[in-house]
Amino acid sequence: MLPVRPAHHTKHVPLLHYPFRSTTFHLTQRNNGQTNGTALWLGAQCLSLYLADICARKSPIPSHRRQKVIELGSGIGLSALALCSLGWDVLATDLPDVISSVLSGNISHNFANLPPTSGSVLVRILNWTIPPDEWTWDNRLYIAASTEDHMGLPPQPSSHSEERLDPPFDMIISADTLYEPSLVEPLLRSIHHISKLSLNSARRAPPVYLCLERRDPALIDQALASAKGTWNFTVERIPQKKITKAMERGGLVWEPEDWDGVEIWKLNLRNTA
Repeated sequence: MLPVRPAHHTKHVPLLHYPFRSTTFHLTQRNNGQTNGTALWLGAQCLSLYLADICARKSPIPSHRRQKVIELGSGIGLSALALCSLGWDVLATDLPDVISSVLSGNISHNFANLPPTSGSVLVRILNWTIPPDEWTWDNRLYIAASTEDHMGLPPQPSSHSEERLDPPFDMIISADTLYEPSLVEPLLRSIHHISKLSLNSARRAPPVYLCLERRDPALIDQALASAKGTWNFTVERIPQKKITKAMERGGLVWEPEDWDGVEIWKLNLRNTA
């Protein structure tokens, strides 16, 4: 098996054979310049291995209670498939063009080959620009969709018997999603809303893991400041040494310049009770 290369070295490869722990994902990607979400990015590569590492160090999940995670901006599905293979039930979300071109197919084509202890993955449209009071959790196609998003939706079936994944969630993740200034506040608003819906009995919110590339330092600094000041999150950067060790344990040994600028941040909604 060839070693996993950084995403920027494989943009030209339409089908990635991607080893992850005991399995190999076969991931279709499209680097056609129409949307960032249809190709693999460094953030998903680093975040999936970091989460796998911290999950391996936690107590086993009871069989009667699978933990649930929602991902905002699932792209080609690497992080969603990774967590599913580790036993999580995953709600993978993105926009219609990403879902129809890569995400839905990658999930369905890889699911049958996951370990028997894997969880589940459901795919839904989630447009962050839709106000949370207009969201729904019982539609099999979308959580939040604009009029334009609806135009590309297939007809709604008469039965809603398909499995649902709705709040509360045990973890919220997002990778490679902080790059466009106009989407920073919609993304943070969405994460804030899901966090509030996921408070446990002690009024504690689930951890949020954001993986980003610091291409635009001013934008990243503004986003983190807004998360802390406007949206009431604690904001903590994961030490780079921890990420490096997690990647090495997962089989990725890259040169520093291969993933320079990648950071993982842990957010938690403050307890306001």
